[in-house]
Amino acid sequence: MLALFLFSLVLGGSVLLLQLVLGAGGLSHDAPDGAHGGFGHAHHGGHEHASGLHLFSVRTLAAAVAFFGGAGWVSLRAGLPGAVALVVAAAVGAGALVGTAFLMRSMLRFEYDGTARIEGAVGLPARVYLAVPGNRRGLGKVQLTLQNRTVEYQAVSAHDDLPTGADVIVVDVVGPDTVEVVPTPTLPGEVDV
Repeated sequence: MLALFLFSLVLGGSVLLLQLVLGAGGLSHDAPDGAHGGFGHAHHGGHEHASGLHLFSVRTLAAAVAFFGGAGWVSLRAGLPGAVALVVAAAVGAGALVGTAFLMRSMLRFEYDGTARIEGAVGLPARVYLAVPGNRRGLGKVQLTLQNRTVEYQAVSAHDDLPTGADVIVVDVVGPDTVEVVPTPTLPGEVDV
């Protein structure tokens, strides 16, 4: 029984250590059920998400085996009978499996896809960078802050001409790099500066 626990501890610990070393070098790949990426996250239509609990990935299984072995070894060293040590080791291993899966899912939520998606610009304030001709007669350019970065998009307006420096609001996406804007409404009594 002691040999089983020590073998499990060494095997699981070695796999975890190997994944740590490979992950530090950017070579780790832990992909359950067709998911791809460092933490076993899924890609669907270009969007990553952390839904579901992936219990059977290399990391979760390695953690379960390592904790099973460690808990069994400690139980035997504490003088528990072999059957009790086996039950303790199995419970700790199962806990490590589920705990590691929850940890990996939680870590995924901290990942951030920094790609600025133009659809996220709708409703945001912007400033005209290059005059926008009115009545959709041509293209101008606007700058806005999207996903914590300044981006520039081509812009059209169905309203009057919008001069450089005018404050506007993005109301629609009309192309892969083009938005429709309207002048920012002013409150009665408010003076434009």
